[in-house]
Amino acid sequence: MGERIGIYPGTFDPMTLGHADIIRRGSKLVDRLIVGVTTNPSKNPMFSTQERLAMTQREIAAIGLENVEVQAFNALLVKFARRMGATVLIRGLRAVADFEYEYQMAGMNQQLDHSIETVFLMADVSLQPIASKLVKEIAIFGGDVSPFVSEAVERDVVARVAQSGRKGDY
Repeated sequence: MGERIGIYPGTFDPMTLGHADIIRRGSKLVDRLIVGVTTNPSKNPMFSTQERLAMTQREIAAIGLENVEVQAFNALLVKFARRMGATVLIRGLRAVADFEYEYQMAGMNQQLDHSIETVFLMADVSLQPIASKLVKEIAIFGGDVSPFVSEAVERDVVARVAQSGRKGDY
């Protein structure tokens, strides 16, 4: 049996402590974990694909996991997985709403390629409420995002909000 390769896909806009937790835990399940940074224009990203790729690479390096790499992709997930030789998709779940969406996606991916399995990891209880969308909203309204992201990501988000001039009403 060859090397077991997994993919943890996401937009990582920005990368949160919840993402880092899933990466840490997911890296134990496979020989090699590819964190796939994808484009998703419908999510109105705060950071460009290249910025998110660099941010994610920096955060992975800080965690220090030798079997984890970061790749950008703009393709159907199962096609990306095939190209990378992956047989496992790792997805994080925070709440029931996540499960409903992820369950549907897992079913569709299984229809597209039966050789790729989806593995769900429950978010650590202390990290369950964290969502990139909420981190951005908190930052835009001048709130403290430090409980949800690393110090480096906090600096990135605060700087981007200041640069964009997107300050909410207090």
